[in-house]
Amino acid sequence: MRYAQRGGYTPVEQEKRERLRLEAAERFARGDEATVIAADLRVTERTVRRWRKVWREGGAAALKSKGPVSRERLSVREWDRLEEELKRGPLAHGFTDDQRWTLGRIKTLIGRLFHKGYTIQGVAKLLKRPGWSCQVPVRHAIERDTEAIEVEGRGVAAVKRTAADLGAYICFEDEAGQGLRPPKGRTWAPRGARPVVRVRGRGNGRVNIAGAVCFRPGDRPHFFYRLHVYHGRKGEPKTFAWHEYRDLIITAHQQLNAPLVWCWDNLNVHLAKELAAFAEEHADWLRIFQLPSYAPELNPAEGVWSLLKRAIANFVAPDLTGLVRIVKRKLKKIQFRPHLIDGCLTGTGLIIEPR
Repeated sequence: MRYAQRGGYTPVEQEKRERLRLEAAERFARGDEATVIAADLRVTERTVRRWRKVWREGGAAALKSKGPVSRERLSVREWDRLEEELKRGPLAHGFTDDQRWTLGRIKTLIGRLFHKGYTIQGVAKLLKRPGWSCQVPVRHAIERDTEAIEVEGRGVAAVKRTAADLGAYICFEDEAGQGLRPPKGRTWAPRGARPVVRVRGRGNGRVNIAGAVCFRPGDRPHFFYRLHVYHGRKGEPKTFAWHEYRDLIITAHQQLNAPLVWCWDNLNVHLAKELAAFAEEHADWLRIFQLPSYAPELNPAEGVWSLLKRAIANFVAPDLTGLVRIVKRKLKKIQFRPHLIDGCLTGTGLIIEPR
């Protein structure tokens, strides 16, 4: 008995399907109705009738599995090599137009490597069987140091060791901004009638947010933030100055009443000599660590901005005053929901536990 492969059944799925057919053969011999058998085995009536026809012609032996329709042309070793070559990317194989693996390009690559011909449909089935699928890639900056990020992400050992020695909170700081045009969010609407959200067409105003999430084993997590409103006026500072970051650190220290291990990225303001002098002056309760460049996945504060953007999706603020009001309201809700802040840490894969 052969059946549609739909990308290829695994041996376990083949065995399970065969058991269903043999059980149906026993029910045929007892004279059970097709509707009853279909309901009990959770298959369609059409499938049961097809099995009954095969059973009548050849008995239960005809319902046994005969294996896949076709034998795979690539061996296990050849597939492993193909997978490694695919992971290198299209550019490594001379496809310079863009960075996409299409079925046509993979077909060409198989021909180059193994001198074997595949159809486009065959390549699709070949990829689906070991679990490959067509996906939208994640963007990463070219300047990103992958090796440094992997070393940093394996445990943040130096940061956790310092925090344990001081009995300190580990604080991750980051910045975000929001203009008068809200982030887009999905909403239900009649099919073919795309919803329209009316937003401000003018205005250079923007609300900048500097926030820090703080964690210590055995204590609830905390979130602190400061706002900077930019109205678009001539000569007005567009973002935070170094002393505003200093004030955020002092606020967190006063609220937590504990030493701090402060982690942030390599933004120019973070590297200001005034902040370095401030950290050296207060070395008894403050340590500053730099995260690798272009590594947002290591910073739990990025999760807070994701929560904020989803909370204000499609929200149309009439002016900067209304935008500040809604941003403060949403951030306040996050502050009083520590499980959300814990979820931001979990999303990074970092683990902060007692030494």
